[in-house]
Amino acid sequence: MAMIDEPLYPIAVLIDELKNEDIQLRLNSIRRLSTIARALGEERTRKELIPFLSENNDDDDEVLLAMAEELGVFIPYVGGVKYANVLLPPLETLCTVEETCVRDKAVESLCRIGAQMREQDLVEYFIPLVKRLAAGEWFTARVSSCGLFHIAYPSAPEALKTELRAIYSQHCQDDMPMVRRSAATNLGKFAATVEAPHLKVDIMSMFDDLTQDDQDSVRLLAVDGCAALGKLLEPQDCVAHILPVIVNFSQDKSWRVRYMVANQLYELCEAVGPEPTRSDLVPAYVRLLRDNEAEVRIAAAGKVTKFCRILNPELAIQHILPCVKELSTDSSQHVRSALASVIMGMAPVLGKDATIEQLLPIFLSLLKDEFPDVRLNIISKLDQVNQVIGIDLLSQSLLPAIVELAEDRHWRVRLAIIEYIPLLASQLGVGFFDDKLGALCMQWLKDKVYSIRDAAANNVKRLAEEFGPDWAMQHIVPQVLDMINNPHYLYRMTILHAISLLAPVMGSDITCSKLLPVVINASKDRVPNIKFNVAKVLQSLIPIVDQSVVEKTIRPCLVELSEDPDVDVRFFASQALDSSDQVMMSS
Repeated sequence: MAMIDEPLYPIAVLIDELKNEDIQLRLNSIRRLSTIARALGEERTRKELIPFLSENNDDDDEVLLAMAEELGVFIPYVGGVKYANVLLPPLETLCTVEETCVRDKAVESLCRIGAQMREQDLVEYFIPLVKRLAAGEWFTARVSSCGLFHIAYPSAPEALKTELRAIYSQHCQDDMPMVRRSAATNLGKFAATVEAPHLKVDIMSMFDDLTQDDQDSVRLLAVDGCAALGKLLEPQDCVAHILPVIVNFSQDKSWRVRYMVANQLYELCEAVGPEPTRSDLVPAYVRLLRDNEAEVRIAAAGKVTKFCRILNPELAIQHILPCVKELSTDSSQHVRSALASVIMGMAPVLGKDATIEQLLPIFLSLLKDEFPDVRLNIISKLDQVNQVIGIDLLSQSLLPAIVELAEDRHWRVRLAIIEYIPLLASQLGVGFFDDKLGALCMQWLKDKVYSIRDAAANNVKRLAEEFGPDWAMQHIVPQVLDMINNPHYLYRMTILHAISLLAPVMGSDITCSKLLPVVINASKDRVPNIKFNVAKVLQSLIPIVDQSVVEKTIRPCLVELSEDPDVDVRFFASQALDSSDQVMMSS
């Protein structure tokens, strides 16, 4: 009896758990559908499991979402592609539920299954499903159907193709805005499958309906369609049909639509080509840069460099630069921040003279902006300007501002400056660096913020790598070692960290003669945190120095620390001793 009942057990458990009041149990059973299907075998999965799921009317969206996801990868469990159609009914039901994320997942799964189905099965099962959803009384079914047309259309016979285009056209004029939104969102995908003659007539007619919709939520989705259709149409058709729409959208009464245009304008320029861009889209872009709404100006400002690359430098200087000057003093800090993140990229586009005359003053004003993100965005892109105007001009004009930012009250700005210093040092050369920036690097080691001190220690190491051990020995090491006597233990810890980073760069001799004595001396510190950090540093020095130094100097110090009253000091000292033993054994 037990043997007979065993195959029924998985489905029995599933049914019990799917009817359980506990949502977690229901979820678990849905997520185990593939295991249950394997236990049942392909035939019973088709005849029992899938019909059961079709009838299951769970009201919890999380369970339905999991089911929609699982069914998308279920083809192997029902016997392969030739039986894929049995998965359509439960997903069709899920396409009509109210919760958007469940419907979206069901559509995604249907698309995945439809892409694998055989052509005759698509005509027999998939296209009727799309038509049923499209004719649904409740708007949810019609919304879902829009996402399936691009799968159904290529396999349809000619008569059905005409019908599918007509149905999609009806969706573009549906009474419910949600359906029209879905039609606008999916128009690009559907258009990509439609033949060229119908593209110009039918699809462009649907596109016109959507661009003139009274709901701004539909029109803003049609902006995406502009870029998608622009890539499918011939250039002359693009200029005739798409360009006027873009220009109108850039003056739309809804700021959301204008925002979408500002965001997509670069892609739209690529679709219509360079000549129409210069004649028609430059004025539209200038309008967006001067828009009343800050959000639109933010989106437009973020695309300023990309847009300038399409234009020749004269047009950019004539039309775009005046707007950039206005935006650099915009009342919204977010507009200035968006501009600062891309403005440096304009330097290579405009060339040396225009950068020096026009852009440098803007850079300087943004470097002194009261909002830290604006200053940060400028600092992080300085190398793009350096390539155009050269280091002499950069150092004369921008370096004073950089030195000022090194003491900025916002620690993230100071951090950005520190991270830029090694690059600046390599560009400025050793002489200039010593005069202007050397003292700053030491000052950061005593910053109040840990992240700054940590970055400063790494900075010291990178400078030693850049300029070599001899330079470091003269300009960095003495000043770093002097700070080990700082009364505050946190600063003494930073110096220990800097020593551990410098030692591999400086080499064995300098480490033994200059760095190691300071570390050994710090082991007598009264603060346990310093002592266990000494143990860590000594452990990092063991591979660098000679074996004799380890025996005579490092091990005795570690043995002493391993008998310290503090448990953490003892732990790290023992760990370092173990490490030294391993090094001795391997050598």
